Amino acid sequence: MRNEPRGQLFVRAISPRATRGALLVGGHTYPCAVGRSGRRALKREGDGATPMGHFRLERVYYRPDRCPRPRTGLPVEAISRAAGWCDAPADRNYNRPVYLPYPASAEEMWRADGLYDVVVVLDCNRRPRIRNRGSAIFMHVARPGFTPTEGCIALRRPDLLRVLATLKSGARIRIP
Repeated sequence: MRNEPRGQLFVRAISPRATRGALLVGGHTYPCAVGRSGRRALKREGDGATPMGHFRLERVYYRPDRCPRPRTGLPVEAISRAAGWCDAPADRNYNRPVYLPYPASAEEMWRADGLYDVVVVLDCNRRPRIRNRGSAIFMHVARPGFTPTEGCIALRRPDLLRVLATLKSGARIRIP
């Protein structure tokens, strides 16, 4: 784990069913929450598992009314109240950002609970997109107490911002 390349992230957890773990990056360790069903190699839509694999960190979204633009080498974009993410497997925009209201099922990105104040999109099931293989796999702000996610990786907001500041374009995360 100590041999991870600079700017690369590594998630470590005690067992595949664990809902908490640690994110290792740049010699630092940050506590994190993972999916309510732990980690799985074969991710399915709605299973509550964090997918196992190597993923590129594609883009950072943030709420400009709640925080300044994050410092990072990744592409950054402010979200609006109409920001959504399609989670309907049969829809042509499955696992893509959409504008709300949207005719198919879509997750709201502009959330009252602050979990998506800063969001990093992982390239899980993005190219190619396969129906029912999971959508909206993000790294985002953790709930108090690191309660499990629906399949994402969640960190304390200050830790997430620290991690982002170390990343360059092309950064990847490994979830074994």
